[in-house]
Amino acid sequence: MWKIAEEQPKKKLKEENQNEKCLKEKGRKNMLNPLNRLKNITGKSKNAFHEQVIGSLIGFTVGDALGVPLEFQSRQEAQGVSDMRGYGTHGQPKGSWSDDSSLTFCLVENLIEGYDIEKLKNSFCEWYYYGYWTHDGKLPFDIGQSTFKALSKIKAGISKGETGESSEKSNGNGSLMRVMPLSFYLKHTLSPNDKFPFIEEVSGITHAHIRSKIACSFYVEFAIQLLHDIQPKEAYQKTVRIITDYYTQQGFADELIYFERILQQDISLLEKEDIESSGYVIHSLEATLWCFLNHSTYREVVLSAIQLGGDTDTIGALAGGLAGMYYGYSTIPSKWVRKIARKNDIVDLSNRFYFSLKERTKC
Repeated sequence: MWKIAEEQPKKKLKEENQNEKCLKEKGRKNMLNPLNRLKNITGKSKNAFHEQVIGSLIGFTVGDALGVPLEFQSRQEAQGVSDMRGYGTHGQPKGSWSDDSSLTFCLVENLIEGYDIEKLKNSFCEWYYYGYWTHDGKLPFDIGQSTFKALSKIKAGISKGETGESSEKSNGNGSLMRVMPLSFYLKHTLSPNDKFPFIEEVSGITHAHIRSKIACSFYVEFAIQLLHDIQPKEAYQKTVRIITDYYTQQGFADELIYFERILQQDISLLEKEDIESSGYVIHSLEATLWCFLNHSTYREVVLSAIQLGGDTDTIGALAGGLAGMYYGYSTIPSKWVRKIARKNDIVDLSNRFYFSLKERTKC
């Protein structure tokens, strides 16, 4: 009896220590969750708008990182992919992201500080020539031809007006891949005459042809509709009407022909084999919309984008940005989030963007 009486306090003390350890571990995990971190900063619980902001940026980055090792691979080669990989096409470690995310982060910082196109141009140059906002702090491992030409002009001091390539042959997805943050910034801008010229200006830094500008406008407008809690199919239909009306009135009806499968048909009804996934801006936009409209979870959306092959990092990022925005940060598989490079920096950027948007729009 004496031994039992002596051991009971020890057992109780051991259980208390284990409970304390569990509570500390739970607290550590909660602090790693950016939504809980926001609660600690503000004293308020997480909200839907913060879910959208951080979901879009983390979702975009994860989609990018999933696609980097598989870029330029065939659809057959990409078909079985179901998890994040490393190395592959560009020889980068697992969780590395590309120019898609880097230039998107440059835009986010510019919007936080107060939009300034000349400063934005300079930050793009800082990225390419000095490794600003790269996944590892080194010089970028990839850049599109039109973007390179534009940044070369800016670096040489030729930066007045549009610096982007305006040839019809310069319609890669290099501006489409970085405009997603504008959907938050322009969420409450109702007039198309204020909204679309703004988007076109940001596109025109590297891609000045009207086709690229229309693609950017469609993507941003579609995202804005999602931010207003409109269901994907309805958001798609509404965006079609808005884009068609505006650009017809602007005298670009002939250019809208190139968007026929999006504007005249329903892109979501096409078969997978009819969807192309190259770096051509029309193909990238079509593939992104097809993936998002045909799947109902973040994971399904991004994996369907990656499994198309081709320009996997950009289409993965574009689809992941929409899915993260619509379904929320908490739906992104945590094992993928943990693997992305500079996760804490991206979380910090997301939170700063959220607070700047709240201040600007009072949402």
